[in-house]
Amino acid sequence: MYLDLFKLKELPFRLSPDPQFLYLSKQHARAKAYMESTIWFTDGFVVITGEIGAGKTTLIESFLKEIQADVVVAQINQTQVSAVDFLQAVLVQFGFSPFKMKKAELIATLNTFLIEQYGAGRKVLLIVDEAQNLSLRVLEEIRLLSGVETTKEKVLRIILAGQPELNDKLDAPELTQLAQRIRLRFHLSTLSAAEMRAYIQHRLEVAGAGDRQIFAEDTFHEIFRYTGGVPRLVNTLCDTSMMAAFTASRDYVTVGDVASAIDELQWVEFSARAQNQPHPRLVSDGNTSSATGIMGMPPVPAGPAENGAHAIGRILVATDGRTVQEVALKVGRIIVGRTADNDVQIDSRFVSRHHCQVITTPHACVVEDLNSTNGIYVKSKRVRRHYLNDGDVVQIGKHELIYIDERLPRIRAPFVETMPGMPPAEPVGEPN
Repeated sequence: MYLDLFKLKELPFRLSPDPQFLYLSKQHARAKAYMESTIWFTDGFVVITGEIGAGKTTLIESFLKEIQADVVVAQINQTQVSAVDFLQAVLVQFGFSPFKMKKAELIATLNTFLIEQYGAGRKVLLIVDEAQNLSLRVLEEIRLLSGVETTKEKVLRIILAGQPELNDKLDAPELTQLAQRIRLRFHLSTLSAAEMRAYIQHRLEVAGAGDRQIFAEDTFHEIFRYTGGVPRLVNTLCDTSMMAAFTASRDYVTVGDVASAIDELQWVEFSARAQNQPHPRLVSDGNTSSATGIMGMPPVPAGPAENGAHAIGRILVATDGRTVQEVALKVGRIIVGRTADNDVQIDSRFVSRHHCQVITTPHACVVEDLNSTNGIYVKSKRVRRHYLNDGDVVQIGKHELIYIDERLPRIRAPFVETMPGMPPAEPVGEPN
């Protein structure tokens, strides 16, 4: 990578939420203060909303890193679940093995646990990320849990974080009682142009740049024009721009490098992109379904390339000996991970939020790990970055990514099943 050229100690624009890189704009600082208030007040929920990529998850991770030792936390990220699944997930976070319990027993166990923790002088906090995916029934279960109390006060503190549609769901007539319990609501908007510039400088400084000016002054206007101040889009564009400068053996980023990155990513201006939001693909552990929302980048088509555009390669997503998804690769990048903001979503507990990325250029295709918990494997060897060859199989948790190079001048028989093989290492069911 470009670390040596830019004299950095780590990558400044990784997509994975890292608390040390958190830039506290005025609105992020206010949202964090609202989260912290849940430790001292138990008279209602705190709801934090924001567009995809606004920094909600990074904010949560920063808040949790600083939380006091007497606070017991359950953090839930898998939210497309039934009421029973949700209650089980909460109990698992608290150290129970509840999978044979019926619903009444789950509720009784949770209630008893909450009262015991209160009696021991500990505070209990439930944080639900991606809460916009919760069903009305699960949200009602959360309201009922919030009602557990002693003679003096409620004993469960709750933070709900999600995309803007969470507010619409909370305002539904069926959830009037829940809405009345919301004490604070805050919406994270995008960064201003000045905040975005400070955000970029902050991340570079944390990564080891000190006071060096790595991005030329005229680059910031272009970056803002194509990212709209969305932190995750800023990360993607800045990282790709630094790669462009690295290719030119230059230790600073010019506006030309930003233009090259925009061309590689095939982005349009943010104002135009916001009018036509794409939809990612969801790959589950056994079933496929659809989801909405994405990182704000142009979609990568599944199956045949759109508008007659030639696909440089294809990725087949497979599990249990069968192909469950096919993704065409054009020049640019796709992000693969567990959450709905990825280009390809693999709904598996063995896959990290943002697990890996596949970068495609006119001449090569590269898969790169994004600091995932379980890593990526090629030929049973864990790799950080790997140039893909036709037929390569990349292991990601319990799934396989099979690369097909469409540039090869040969006729290929239909690919029906995946190549056999077991994961090179037993994945951990607690990804980042």
